Amino acid sequence: MKFLLMSLVSHRPDPISGEKKSPAERLREVTDTAVLAEELGYDGFAVGERHEDPFISSSPPVVLSNIAARTSTIGLFTAVTTLSLLDPVRAFEDYSTLDNLSGGRLELIIGKGNGTAQAELFHVTPDDQWDRNREGYELFRALWNSDRVTWSGKFRPSLVDAKALPRPLQNRIRIWHGSATSMASVDLAAQHGDPIFSANVSNPPEPYAELIRHYRERWEFHGRRPEDALVGAGTAGFHVAATSQEAVAAYRFTFEARLAAQRSAGIPVVFDSIEDLVERSSALIGSPAQVIDKIGRYHEKFGHEVIHLSADADGIPPRQQVRSLELFQSDVAPVVRERIPSRPLAGTTSKEVLV
Repeated sequence: MKFLLMSLVSHRPDPISGEKKSPAERLREVTDTAVLAEELGYDGFAVGERHEDPFISSSPPVVLSNIAARTSTIGLFTAVTTLSLLDPVRAFEDYSTLDNLSGGRLELIIGKGNGTAQAELFHVTPDDQWDRNREGYELFRALWNSDRVTWSGKFRPSLVDAKALPRPLQNRIRIWHGSATSMASVDLAAQHGDPIFSANVSNPPEPYAELIRHYRERWEFHGRRPEDALVGAGTAGFHVAATSQEAVAAYRFTFEARLAAQRSAGIPVVFDSIEDLVERSSALIGSPAQVIDKIGRYHEKFGHEVIHLSADADGIPPRQQVRSLELFQSDVAPVVRERIPSRPLAGTTSKEVLV
């Protein structure tokens, strides 16, 4: 199994001290964590894309370019690239440039996105965001695969024998389709022979397992070998400590702050206590043995080969956060990698990758 650290680059006051870093300090913190992730042996680092408070992750290719300049081996991911909001030509130019600068370490996770700011900033609504995502994906893929593209669609001007530069380093980039609930997203992935990344955050595993089953069914419907389907999954929380008691105690304040924010925003609460979160959600909070066991149980349901874990402290003291990242790599990852084989990431061994 492969392990990614992921940040949405939230920009809030520290839950304990009340201090709020400047945007410059917060962005440096994210890139510093990516450097640490490579040093510790994580397989990839992912940066989200959001366009509203409390996030400052509006430009993943810029953040990932900085990470690329400070690292040499770790895979670089987006989580997710909201192609429903972007001009596919401009997105191609940005990510092709990043692909070259990073030495071909880039993989994309795409999605239609969500949030009210989309309608305000980009005039993209729930009525058209899925169609925009599909069209953006298909044009982006065409631009990546071909030096010259003739194309017409609904949401941007047509192209006639168009040449977008620079040409990417990877001949075929791996594009994951991120989804929390959208069957249309996994249908598109199966149609084009792409992997999926299940959000796996807001609910117990059953609805996500159903989405993955649907993906595998559609994958075979399109004449593909079942064993070639590729799945990744997120986690609802992450903290590893020597004992379960220590892990829960360290994460309790983070959970309670999130719970208060959910209730304040009127978001339905699914897990109403940290004990419930640990028991029923995908959160990996506990001792190394507990985390290993939970990853194994989720793998039985999902058959996934890649997991993303939160890169952010979210109120946990920095030393405890670093210790958690270290402990996962020393005591959890080696056991899980041995038990659950996985294919290489495209960004690290692009010639061997299966897509």
